This record gives sequence, C-alpha cells and structure tokens, in this order.
Amino acid sequence: MHQYWFFIGNFPVRAYSTLFALAFLLGVGVTLYIIKAEGKKEYMDVMLDLAPLLLIGGLLGARFWQVFFFDWNYYRHNLGEILAIWHGGLSIQGGVVGALILGAIYIWKKRLPFWELADLAAPGLILAQAIGRDANLMNGDAFGGPTGGDFGILYPLGTLARDTFGDQPLWPAEVWEGQFDVILFAFLLILKLRKWPSGVIFLTYAGLYNLARIFLEGLRGDSPRFLFHWTAAQWSSIATVALVFVLILWRFWRERGTPPVT
Repeated sequence: MHQYWFFIGNFPVRAYSTLFALAFLLGVGVTLYIIKAEGKKEYMDVMLDLAPLLLIGGLLGARFWQVFFFDWNYYRHNLGEILAIWHGGLSIQGGVVGALILGAIYIWKKRLPFWELADLAAPGLILAQAIGRDANLMNGDAFGGPTGGDFGILYPLGTLARDTFGDQPLWPAEVWEGQFDVILFAFLLILKLRKWPSGVIFLTYAGLYNLARIFLEGLRGDSPRFLFHWTAAQWSSIATVALVFVLILWRFWRERGTPPVT
C-alpha cells in the first residue's frame, strides 16, 4: 500500500484522491449503463446533470459527518485539519446523506420520480463505496484495531494506522467492508431481474450496508466510542436500518394499494 503513486515536481499524486475519483466515475458509469439497459434513456441527461451535484453534496456531507459527528474531539483541537480531506476522514454515511439531500432538492424542483432514480443509482453507489475502501487501505485510514495476534495488516511507516498502533497487526476492517460492498453490488444486480416496488432496491442497499456496518465497526480502531462502547457509525447504522425497515414496508403497502394501469 502506498499513499502516493508518484510526484510531479513537489506535487504528490495521492492514491486516496485518484481512487476516490475513480470510484465516482465508475459509479456514474454503472448507473448510466443500468439506465440504458433498462430502457430508461430519458433519465440519461438527468443523471449527467445530477452527477456533479451528488459529488459536491457527497463531499460536503462526508466531511461534515466525519468532523462534527465522528471525531469532533480531534478536530476541535486541530481546526486546520477540517479542510484537509486529502488526509482522509470522509464518512461514507455522511457522503450518502449529503448526496441525497442535494439530489432530492434537484429531483423535487424538476418534479422527477425520486425512488425510481434512487433504484437506478444504488448499484453504482455501492460499487463506488467498495473502491472507496481501497482508497482508505492505500491511505492507511479507516483501519481496524489490534487483532492481538500475528494475523492482520501491518501498515507502513507514515500512515495514521502505524502512528496509532505501532507494530501491531490490525483487523482488515476496511478490506472486509469493501469485499462485502462488492457482494452487495452483485446482489442488487440480481434483484433487478424482477420488478419490485420503486425504492426497494435502494432501500435494500441502505439496509444491508448499514446492517453489515454495525458488525464491521466493532473491528475499527480509529473511531471514538460512546454509549455501549459503540461508534457513531454504529449508532447511525442502527437508526438507518430501523428507518429502512419502515420505509420498505411502506413502499410495499403503497404498491399494493395502487390500482393497476389499464
């Protein structure tokens, strides 16, 4: 793992930044492919217009979530680090929330079907998250806690993980999360083989990802702990899973109560 691919003069080309950009581009590309494959080409331009808004909302939400919800005790003593996103510290949960807020505003103003567009974007989103965890691995952030044995990742010198735990092998928390994300990506594509009430694909993504996150967060070594020794991400995930369960029931109930089109 390397934090830098190479230098152009004194300018570092960072693995974190390039993989983050790749995640975004491939996520958008997959979404456009799904739009075309499902014969919904009327949404092609919509998604291209949405993409930059989702990127901006995602970045703002991801940093806000990380700074003020996850690790304020650190950032309040290091205010200069708040804008240094190239050092890591982008919350996936906050990024999704930020992108949803800006995306929902755009969709509402254009009077577009929110749940249908969310279903189209869900596989690309979880694929982007999987690549994003590769960025975390290369950067040495979002790392696990000590395994207590010989098994685990030993991060190189100069990474936050090594600075935090020294020579101790750490749980591959971000690696396992990335692998789960790839499995979830494939599962969402399989679900698209049949018709579901609008919103169910996206809500399935949100529910299963956050359910897995509850368990994987238990391995993390970079997150402050709160009530019940749980991280902020675990509490966010529990709330999201509960909300998703209610929303899925609502989407099925709404679909059942909608008369067929004749």
